[in-house]
Amino acid sequence: MEDFLNILERHEITVLVDVRSNPFTKYSAHFNQVPLRNSMQQAGLKYLFLGRELGGKPNDESFYDDEGYLRYDRVADSPMFKTGLSRVLSGIENYSIALMCGEENPTGCHRRLLIARVLLDHGVSVSHIRSGGNIQSESDLVRDEERSDGGAQQLTLFSESLVEKPWRSAKPAVARRI
Repeated sequence: MEDFLNILERHEITVLVDVRSNPFTKYSAHFNQVPLRNSMQQAGLKYLFLGRELGGKPNDESFYDDEGYLRYDRVADSPMFKTGLSRVLSGIENYSIALMCGEENPTGCHRRLLIARVLLDHGVSVSHIRSGGNIQSESDLVRDEERSDGGAQQLTLFSESLVEKPWRSAKPAVARRI
């Protein structure tokens, strides 16, 4: 926890927004919701849980497709998500905010694929705090992904754009529906 708090302090974070749907971990109990909130408060930081509003595993089945993927377009259009996003947007006017989820690597995390994408659409600059406290900008992350893909977009036979993939989670979030 001390290392985590030092990273937050180094980046002048004043509010930690927990966006985990289930703010518990069996591996690092100090990151469970209550101990984490207490540690933040003891360090003079604010803790806000928005996992119900911005979490990557909502309970509402209508947010999932038939293959069990979370449809981010459906979540982003929901009143619940809009309420949580509104709280973040108003918070960044007065605080330095870090959104926390369970994954260190933002590549396949809903924190990036859902929340950061909508924040970017609202003109918010997004950076990712990586292990050890290093910062990776969203633009650097996109550039790295393009390099690993070879940077080439496959065209169709008639040079039309490919049909855009649905905006959804990187992996199924629930068991496949029958």
